[in-house]
Amino acid sequence: MRALTVGPEDPRSPDIVALLRAHLTFCHETSPPEDVHAFDLDALTGDAVTFVAAREDGVLLGVGAVVRLHPDHYEIKSMHTAREARGRGVARHVLARLLEVVLAEGAGRVSLETGSMEAFAPARALYRAAGFVDCPPFGTYRESPSSAFLTLDLARARV
Repeated sequence: MRALTVGPEDPRSPDIVALLRAHLTFCHETSPPEDVHAFDLDALTGDAVTFVAAREDGVLLGVGAVVRLHPDHYEIKSMHTAREARGRGVARHVLARLLEVVLAEGAGRVSLETGSMEAFAPARALYRAAGFVDCPPFGTYRESPSSAFLTLDLARARV
């Protein structure tokens, strides 16, 4: 991989909007409608959200966000890697940057919801490799056979 940069960006940039559409399409194709919890564009521009993009030589490869649920607890949202960039470590870099953000904010925990289906196996493997462990639903989530809930004690982060 050449010069990969991961940093804050405006999710309303045209190439990011296109990747977020691909993310939402993927979520709707693989999950029941009641279990699609991906943020839309308006939610990604909220005050409690930090949105980052990964680029290589200016080309968008991936995105991700964190939302502050509580001063000590954040949630990872809208992680997605462009199809042509998968398997190159882009998501690992985006996750590392998001964890840097929440650590800098002084959070002690970060959690997420992802799909429990085979299509989400790479995402679950990424998060588990970083130290995330299964947890019960948090925030406004409810138990669902289509959802996997994971959390990370930031003192144990391995990314």
